Formats: sequence, structure tokens, C-alpha cells
Amino acid sequence: MPPRKPKAESIIPMINVVFLLLIFFLLTAQITPREPFEITPPESKSELAAQDRGVLYISAEGELAYDEARGEDVWPLIAARDDGEDLEIRADSAMPAHHLAAVLRQLRQTSDIGAQLVVNGG
Repeated sequence: MPPRKPKAESIIPMINVVFLLLIFFLLTAQITPREPFEITPPESKSELAAQDRGVLYISAEGELAYDEARGEDVWPLIAARDDGEDLEIRADSAMPAHHLAAVLRQLRQTSDIGAQLVVNGG
């Protein structure tokens, strides 16, 4: 009788481990950059989606954030934009309107770009 071939190791457990790791990394990965502080935008009845580009964040207290800049340091970066697109503004719904008005005045003095206020779709 010829000698039997040794039974080949199954690779199914290895495939299972790889898929479990893939699922783990997909669930724990940071897909988009985190916002510099938590904001609650106002609700919108419009179905238009915001486009992806530089975003100016305004907290409920009136704090500003644009890319890595905070506070008054955002204005030189905004002035340096040359993409011709409107500036996207995401403001907290609890922010007083006079903070937004001051930001829009400063934006007009800083550059000739327009602004779009982004609100929650609802």
C-alpha cells in the first residue's frame, strides 16, 4: 500500500482572522478628520448637499477654526485661498447671530470670496 500524503493544513482559520482584522480596522479607523470642537448646526429644509472644500468652523462661543489655524490666525489662510469657491461655514446653532455677522464682515474685509452657511439636512 502506498504511503498516504499528509493532510494539508486548512487556511480557513487564517482567512477568518484576516477578515476579522479588516472589520476591526474599518470600524476603528478615522475616515474623516475630526472637527476641532463639537458644533450643532441649525436645521435645513433644503436638499442641497454641501460640497467638499475648506471649512470655517464657528463654535457656540464664537471660536474660529480653519484647517489647523484657530482664532484670528484663520484670516490669513482664508485670504490666501485662490480656488474661486465660496467659503463653507459650519456654525453651532447656539451661536448668537452677531458672532456670525462679525465673521461675515471680517470675511468681506479679508477677501473677495463668498460664503455658504452649512446647516443640518432635516
